[in-house]
Amino acid sequence: MRRWQLFTVIASVGLVLDQASKLYIDRVMSLYQSIPVIDGLFNIFYIRNKGAAFSFLSHASWRVPFFIAVSLVASLVIVVAFGRLRDDQRLAQVSLAMIFSGAVGNLIDRIRLGEVIDFLDVYWKTHHWPAFNVADSCICVGVALLALDMMREERRKKA
Repeated sequence: MRRWQLFTVIASVGLVLDQASKLYIDRVMSLYQSIPVIDGLFNIFYIRNKGAAFSFLSHASWRVPFFIAVSLVASLVIVVAFGRLRDDQRLAQVSLAMIFSGAVGNLIDRIRLGEVIDFLDVYWKTHHWPAFNVADSCICVGVALLALDMMREERRKKA
């Protein structure tokens, strides 16, 4: 039961931070407005992404129902995988909760807007990483933690 509480807390915090930041950006900024934060490295840049990572499938007419379906299936798979974890797999539990919060955060945007609000713009000189949001960050950090946990599990099995 404790791990489900952990899942709920982490997923809720990630989801609230994601949705609150997107609502704030949407209310106080104009689309395509940019606010420099760290010159030459980081801006807040309001953009909307109709596709997935790197605007993948952004022009497909069937993209919204497809991405909603994929997000729902991914969320279900994450919950099932979480349920199969051992109680001592804390890092994996945290990682799956983070991934879940990110998937649901972007799912809410797709259902509500048909696209995802992005606003974090990291760059070096003229080379920009595609804009992203808190949900994307939760997914990336969660995946990195899950990879770390998998490596630790592999070492544990060999020992």
